[in-house]
Amino acid sequence: MRRRVAVLRGDGSVYGDVYLEQENESSPVVISGIILGLQPGPHGFHIHEFGDNSNGYSSVGPHFNPLHKSHGAPTDENRHMGDLGNVTANVEGTAKFKFTDSQVTLFGPHSVFARSIVIHEKKDDLGKGGYGSSTTTGNAGAGIAYGVIGIGSRI
Repeated sequence: MRRRVAVLRGDGSVYGDVYLEQENESSPVVISGIILGLQPGPHGFHIHEFGDNSNGYSSVGPHFNPLHKSHGAPTDENRHMGDLGNVTANVEGTAKFKFTDSQVTLFGPHSVFARSIVIHEKKDDLGKGGYGSSTTTGNAGAGIAYGVIGIGSRI
């Protein structure tokens, strides 16, 4: 079992914790967490290429995409490995979530370990917007909180 955690912080009031767990190389990754301080509604949620938050959101790089695919929904075969879709905040601004993903991995050369997880200001259009940066970013806007995926101890 591999456990990873990202502690999300930004320049504003958004913060949270995201946990990733994978039993073995062939099992899906369980992604769970809580993010607070959001505007109510859906927010794009991605793994970005770099685990570098030294310049805030501007240093995390693009979505993690080692297989050079187009942006898409988590259920799409053709998607960035880092495309996790949206998480939805309730009227209090809290998003609690738990889901599995079969493309994300904590093992091997495409491991997401030491990369960044980002919560975005807007809804991700899942590459189906047909305009602007839909097929690269999902038009999700700027990252409002982010954290590096590190070794976790959560049981």
